[in-house]
Amino acid sequence: MSLAGGRLVVVRGAGDLATGSIVRLVRSGFRVVALELPRPSAIRRAVSFSEAVYDGNAEVEGIRAIRHDEPPVAWDAATVPILVDPEARFVPRLAPLAVVDAILAKRNLGTRIDLAPVVVALGPGFEAGRDAHAVVETNRGHGLGRVFLTGHAEADTAVPGQIARHDNAPLPRAPPPGEVVALRAIGDLVADGEPVLTIGGAVARASIDGVLRGLIRPGYPASAGLKVADVDPRGVREHCFTVSDKARAVAGGVLEALLALAPG
Repeated sequence: MSLAGGRLVVVRGAGDLATGSIVRLVRSGFRVVALELPRPSAIRRAVSFSEAVYDGNAEVEGIRAIRHDEPPVAWDAATVPILVDPEARFVPRLAPLAVVDAILAKRNLGTRIDLAPVVVALGPGFEAGRDAHAVVETNRGHGLGRVFLTGHAEADTAVPGQIARHDNAPLPRAPPPGEVVALRAIGDLVADGEPVLTIGGAVARASIDGVLRGLIRPGYPASAGLKVADVDPRGVREHCFTVSDKARAVAGGVLEALLALAPG
């Protein structure tokens, strides 16, 4: 598929929420290029296209991401080029219809409303009409996936949302910095208090019963306070390997914003 046609979307970030939006956009007929960090720190790695940065390729729900060093001239309709480009320096060359900031940093890391005809940002840290044309709510609750054309999403609460009437409690954040060594794998059932990984030799334990839905990449040099894992109390293993309900809701907001704002 060539760059001609005017339906190219550049997505900044390729973690699990970004990947949910990418899957929705590709299935809706858009071509997508994703931009990532040199060392992504995705937790839900089984459903994150960012893994292609390490492995060369990644697949989620039948859509494949492939790492490229430069923007490709053409690619298959069901594939997504992944470029290491945290500063979005390739955006002018790609000249996309839209840019979607799905970094989820809770602050603006350089996205501007003039980057493309349509700019959409996910979560807190952006104001619709100033930083982006639209902002999509990412906080769990009644407003999840809502599109703001003015104003902003809810502020970061630093409190995990609830799943199945439980706090969606991750494992403890990284203690003093160190390299991650996995003791369990994504998809494993774990019990409250069970060791799941070590960081610099310090043991991190599950904080609730459930399925290990996310685990930072083994060998990652975790800094103090970094989220390193995620346990889902619903305990359904299959959920670990498909786009989440939250990511699908956010993806719906992204698609709504693009369809509403795209020129012509």
